[in-house]
Formats: sequence, structure tokens, C-alpha cells
Amino acid sequence: MVDITLHGDSVTFEIEGIDKLWALKSRLEIPLIHIKGARVDEDAAKGWWHGVRLPGTDLPGLITAGTFYRKGRMVFYDTHKPEHTIVVDLDHESYDTLILQVRDPQASAKMLTDAVSGPRA
Repeated sequence: MVDITLHGDSVTFEIEGIDKLWALKSRLEIPLIHIKGARVDEDAAKGWWHGVRLPGTDLPGLITAGTFYRKGRMVFYDTHKPEHTIVVDLDHESYDTLILQVRDPQASAKMLTDAVSGPRA
């Protein structure tokens, strides 16, 4: 599971609990200007093929966590339950997409969408 926090002009994605071990990361710090958008998308976490696993874990149906290379794109996953998944599209980052399990997908996607579309300093 991932906890998302806004800090002025950046967003912290904090990987929680044992997922830090599976994902081989504890947090991602992304400038708000590099976030293109966020949406709820449980289909993004489904299926057995998530791409070529780089550092991380992939046990289809149980957990997908870490860095994957798929269709020419770098994707960071941390998901167990597809129904709690959001997709965050990025620009000018080492990852093209984040596919994350959060407590409240609707609220998290709205928070990021509002922050991205709001006024910037």
C-alpha cells in the first residue's frame, strides 16, 4: 500500500510496511509539475504479465511491486488488490507510470488531479 502526501510543489509516495521489501523502494518524491494526471484503474493491476521485472517482485494474483519494463516504458508497481489501484502518469521522470494500491482510490486520484490542475506558483 502507498500513502500519498502533497508538499507544496511535490508529491511523496510513501511505500508502507513489508511492501518496501517487495518493491525495493521506500518512497518516491515527484515534482507536481511532472505529474500528467491520475485515475482509478483496477485493470492496470490485473493480469499475469506486467512486463520484464527489474528490481521487484511479481507473484500474479498476490503482489506486484517494484520496477517493470513494459512496451518501451518504465513502470513502478505496488499493488495487491486491483480494486484499490490508481494510475499516475508522469513526464520527465525515470518512471513513465506509477500503478499503486491506495486506501481510497477515488480520493487519491481526485487529490492528485486537483493539485495538478490547480494554480502553480
